[in-house]
Amino acid sequence: MLYSICRSLLRIIYAVLFRFEAIGLENIPPTGPVVLCSNHISLLDPPTVGTPVNRMVHYMAKAELFAVPLFGPFIRSLGAFPVKRGGVSKEAIRNAIGLLKEGKVMGIFPEGSRSAGDSAGKKGAAMIALRSGAAVIPVAIIGRYKIFRKMRIKYGKPIDLSAFIQNSSSDVLEQVTDVIMREIRNMVKEG
Repeated sequence: MLYSICRSLLRIIYAVLFRFEAIGLENIPPTGPVVLCSNHISLLDPPTVGTPVNRMVHYMAKAELFAVPLFGPFIRSLGAFPVKRGGVSKEAIRNAIGLLKEGKVMGIFPEGSRSAGDSAGKKGAAMIALRSGAAVIPVAIIGRYKIFRKMRIKYGKPIDLSAFIQNSSSDVLEQVTDVIMREIRNMVKEG
């Protein structure tokens, strides 16, 4: 309920402030596990990726945010769960795979932190996608968060990872990460 209310409000705010346009929403499966893999340019990216989607999108958020009074419980009620920064958080990965096994949607930023779009992706998104069997949708946030300037978000077609399903070695995870990042970068360049 709270998620739906916030999403509706954000749709209005984004439409007015950023003349926001979402393209390719039909590429997101209406049911089943989905990983939305996006570029990461701003703190506003999680709501930007999730607001146009008609399904609840869950995110990992740095653990320190959950210690902030009122804000921690608020983001938890919106589907966020904590991840410890600076290393692999096995609990966060288990949470993500568990959500996906329940048929839910995860939003992930493979770069890990905000960047100009040229940093390498980390293998966590690939590992989560392969272990859960989720559909992987590349997402490109195009434009900057400047008031009354047009922004777009593009949801690409699902990436076929069937050739990699049987193997989740480090090399395979690296290859899958490269495929995901290449698709995101191509979408950003196309505009």
